Amino acid sequence: MVSLLLVLGVAVAVFVGFNIGGSSTGVAFGPAVGSGLLAKLPAAALMTVFVLLGAATAGRGVIQTLGGEIVPSSEFTLLVSVIILLFVGLALLVSNTFGVPASTSMTAVGAIAGLGVATGTLQEPEMARIVGWWLVSPVLAFWICAVVGRYLYPYLDASFRIDRSPGAVLERDGLSVSLAEGTTRREFVGTVAVVVVACYMAFSAGASNAANAVGPLVGSPAANVSVDAGILLASGAIGLGAFTIARRTLDTVGNDLTDLPILAALIVEVVSASLITFLSWIDVPASLAVSATMSIVGLGWGRATRTATLGDAVRGDAPDVSVDALAAEAESTPTADGQAQGDGGAATTDGVPELGETDEDLLADDLFDPGTTGRVIFFWILTPSLSFAASYALFRFVPL
Repeated sequence: MVSLLLVLGVAVAVFVGFNIGGSSTGVAFGPAVGSGLLAKLPAAALMTVFVLLGAATAGRGVIQTLGGEIVPSSEFTLLVSVIILLFVGLALLVSNTFGVPASTSMTAVGAIAGLGVATGTLQEPEMARIVGWWLVSPVLAFWICAVVGRYLYPYLDASFRIDRSPGAVLERDGLSVSLAEGTTRREFVGTVAVVVVACYMAFSAGASNAANAVGPLVGSPAANVSVDAGILLASGAIGLGAFTIARRTLDTVGNDLTDLPILAALIVEVVSASLITFLSWIDVPASLAVSATMSIVGLGWGRATRTATLGDAVRGDAPDVSVDALAAEAESTPTADGQAQGDGGAATTDGVPELGETDEDLLADDLFDPGTTGRVIFFWILTPSLSFAASYALFRFVPL
């Protein structure tokens, strides 16, 4: 007979997965929906399919890490599993309340670590390995994108720039689909690339986030939930969120991100998704939101600090810049003869300012806000810390 506590645990797991689907779908598919290539319904369908693929492949090890590697699975009674999942749900509440993408992975690990310390069962080598990667991966995301932004981005933009035309990319006439008026082949190929990378991000989200919804349940011997059943439960819940509450986040993120160049979106998504997929393959739960945000900051910093020498930029003597520098691009791209290149045709790298030269486009706006970035990082640290402290206090001093 199914116990009421197990039903509650499944309900909380669905709630967590539902909210993950609502937020992650907007991050992954917002640019594709905002560009008009994908409608919300097929975006949600693709999100569900690739989340399932990610969870069923790279995500298995992450589920097992949360379910028995940080703390022995024998510690996960049904009640404990439900409490851990509630901590993750509260992290989502904090994230939504303050408008900061708090990491559910970090919060789940923090709650499990609190249980381990309270009961004296924390597997310290495994915990040290996870925290080590937490420190390394955002730094890697920042510097990879900073190097690309500072040294490669202007040349990539000059050679492969894709200007967005107003309106949708495709238009439909009955059963036939064709390029919309004003849409170039270059723009279409670039937007399709955004969809492909969005599917890759959905894969990485499934690999990392499915464990946050079902890891404690799969780890609980009393729950008797297999890894396969947990994958289906988490993917279904994330898909439910993608088809429902994600509609609003798709509007928000899509409208916000359509002002960014397609090239910048591709770089950020590929770097952040690749880092999370790599960490999932080595069974480390990590945050896609953290990696994506640090990728954006790194690319914007590198892009805007081309006007200073490397030493000045590292010392903080560079001109004030912000991630909006990614959108501060010339309205036309110079060609080899110095003329503006229009209509998505091939361009050359002539006219790209050398390092240290002034670029008026980048100086026009104050684009890097250390205060805002510091606030985001503060909440990334705060939510797992609060989760750890609350979990430790509960399991140490309350008889359960």
